[in-house]
Amino acid sequence: MDSWVIIMMLGVSVFLGSLALLGIMWAIKTGQFDDKEKFLNQVQYDGEDELNDAAEQEKKKQAMKKKKEGYRPE
Repeated sequence: MDSWVIIMMLGVSVFLGSLALLGIMWAIKTGQFDDKEKFLNQVQYDGEDELNDAAEQEKKKQAMKKKKEGYRPE
């Protein structure tokens, strides 16, 4: 390979990498990754069935934890 091809590939790689870095920095600075109302929207759109299922799963998890703690092999 000629050296000009390697230099061109290196230059394009550095350029694209710097564009990606600038894009990520811009997104963080402007708050593109912040979702301040996430939890409010989850509660607002949850139905009664989903909440009951979540409570049931939590009860099962607690029961399994108690059962596991009470198990004593001899």
